[in-house]
Amino acid sequence: MSLTAWSACDVLAAFRTKTLTPTEYLACCLARIVLVNPKINALAATDFGTARAEAQEATARWQAGQPKGPLDGLPIGVKDLQDAKGLLTTHGSIRARGNLSTTDLPMVARLRDAGAIVLAKTNVPELGAGGNSRNPVWGATGNPFDPNLIAGGSSGGSAAALAADMLPLCTGSDTGGSLRIPAALCGVVGYRPSVDVIAHPTRPLGWSGLSVLGPMARTMDDLILMLSVCQGHDADDPLSCAAPPDRFATLAAVDLKDLRVGYSPDFGGAAVDPGIRQTFLSRIDLIAPHVRECRPADLALGDMDRCFDILRAESFVAAFAEALQTAPESLGPHIAGNVALGQTMTLSDRAWAHLEQTRILRKFNTVMQEFDVILLPTSPVSPFPWSQPYAHVIDGQTSDIYYRWLALAYRGSLAGGPAITLPCGRDPHGMPFGMQMLGAVRGDDALLANARAFETLFAQSETTARPRADLEATPSPRIDPRSIVTHPPILNGGTLDTNQISTAV
Repeated sequence: MSLTAWSACDVLAAFRTKTLTPTEYLACCLARIVLVNPKINALAATDFGTARAEAQEATARWQAGQPKGPLDGLPIGVKDLQDAKGLLTTHGSIRARGNLSTTDLPMVARLRDAGAIVLAKTNVPELGAGGNSRNPVWGATGNPFDPNLIAGGSSGGSAAALAADMLPLCTGSDTGGSLRIPAALCGVVGYRPSVDVIAHPTRPLGWSGLSVLGPMARTMDDLILMLSVCQGHDADDPLSCAAPPDRFATLAAVDLKDLRVGYSPDFGGAAVDPGIRQTFLSRIDLIAPHVRECRPADLALGDMDRCFDILRAESFVAAFAEALQTAPESLGPHIAGNVALGQTMTLSDRAWAHLEQTRILRKFNTVMQEFDVILLPTSPVSPFPWSQPYAHVIDGQTSDIYYRWLALAYRGSLAGGPAITLPCGRDPHGMPFGMQMLGAVRGDDALLANARAFETLFAQSETTARPRADLEATPSPRIDPRSIVTHPPILNGGTLDTNQISTAV
């Protein structure tokens, strides 16, 4: 196994024993990026020069036995919706393609304070809208298992970078599945925490818990390590809460034989491809003998689609209505469509949606009294070509809006509990299959402990183990993912700094 395929925990252990230095490890990551990123276009802006300097400093600290923090010298990726000082944060939008961040998002600052090296920004859909990470600034991100297919979104660049062994940890965010969908489609781990866990002080609607920040990794231990660093309170996020710094350091050991497991193949009736449904049910058959109880869970919690439509549209009006009015040419059709949808809604619609979400949460609480964890598919379809904006038809049902194929994930967002997706083998098309797990509201510690136990179970069988992408053996994409760029990124008044811009540009 190459060094870049090592887990973050194994890399850090090697730093501690001085059998590997941050400088050596970074060099391997950079070589890997140069080799495979042109195929999948997962990374946006990069800063190799600063990363090398920081790796040298981290190497000196480890040699002296004085690491800066638990992530000292570990290179990471930051989603291109999140500010990282000294790097472009374009949001995949032509209106921000020259936006050089001067500060860190608090979550990113926590990672830096722990010693992480912010090596790259990871690609997203324009302004994070939708489940396909393609935009006019950086182009499209392909799936490491087949670069012609989607990596998911909006954290698609992060998921693809992890699956391609370019970086060991990446940040993400999740409103309606933006962490979980790409993690599932690329065969990595993505966690949507409860709203109080990771402060999100840039959330436009500060009192809405629909959008959260979260970690992405290849293993549960790596994800828990990253979460331990990221978690915490910020006064500008009224929904975040202070917690002990070691909250996730000593999760309880879980015996699967004690777990009451509920499952639903469609989250109360969402459209699911028959092949995905059968794959999920076959996984349930494999899981059932290992747990105390495994039976269907009734997740018909209310009018979840209409509720999400209104709450999501409300957030788009809040974030983009003014920009759309002053510079409509700078925003794509998805953004304009979401804002227009929101502007057709009334105060009565908004009141109904908030009431319905409250009812959904309370019904979910009642269901969770019967189970310790609920299992579902994460994505209703196998990855499709990235040239296709979204999944138009699923099991004969035509989508009424471009994000409806994300229903298995966004319905969980409405329920209010934490959610995680674990890689669980492959689907009928040979692509990664993601197993989604829902926990009780504010039940992060228990869900993480349960997920770690399931990860151990899944690793014991080739059918359910995490699949590995082989990009060296994968042919180049039929269509260059950079070919859809219409407005390349700019820096310093329009000139490109090749030390700061990704090799994919």
